[in-house]
Amino acid sequence: MAGESKIKLSYFTLVGLAEPIRFMLSYLGKDFEDYRFGGKEWLTIKPNTPWGKCPVLELNGQKLTQNVAICRYLGKEAGLGGKDNWEDLKIDEIIDVLTDLRIELVKYHYEMDVARKEALKGPTFNEIVPFYMKKLDDHVAKNNGYLANGKFSWADLYYGALSDCLNYLLGTEITDGYPNMKALKEKIFALPAIKAWVDKRPPDDLNL
Repeated sequence: MAGESKIKLSYFTLVGLAEPIRFMLSYLGKDFEDYRFGGKEWLTIKPNTPWGKCPVLELNGQKLTQNVAICRYLGKEAGLGGKDNWEDLKIDEIIDVLTDLRIELVKYHYEMDVARKEALKGPTFNEIVPFYMKKLDDHVAKNNGYLANGKFSWADLYYGALSDCLNYLLGTEITDGYPNMKALKEKIFALPAIKAWVDKRPPDDLNL
């Protein structure tokens, strides 16, 4: 990363959408400031962000948002992109599928109306999650144990990092019953740089 200066990542006090960026930076062996803030502090930070969203990554003297775009860049910097545009497309497709699954879980988890949440519970657990996870599990089986192009890519790192967020939203281990997705997650967490990060990362604090 040319012209590199201090790297700072700002996000709430939880894994969430910042964790894929943390995984990418850790995999790259980059030192970065993992700045975490609470909801009240966010109100003062938000006006100074590029698009009113977080996570915010300060890299090469600039502030950047959009976790997928950031991870795509960092993944390519790590040599984990596709060998051509077609392979990049296959990686991007999986990332969008994972995003679709996350959005479905967000709808369920953050529904405040008790009756409406109860109505969403059955479809979420019995239809939506099995639909995505079964397809992903079969896909990994056909791709040599990975999510795209039959080889390790930034999509796998992204999924590993996002898995804790998916578990939090669902309230249970999302890979249970899906052995290929579980094995891939374990493979990612066993990478030395990722294991070192996970071992030292602070616990979520949902009270701030």
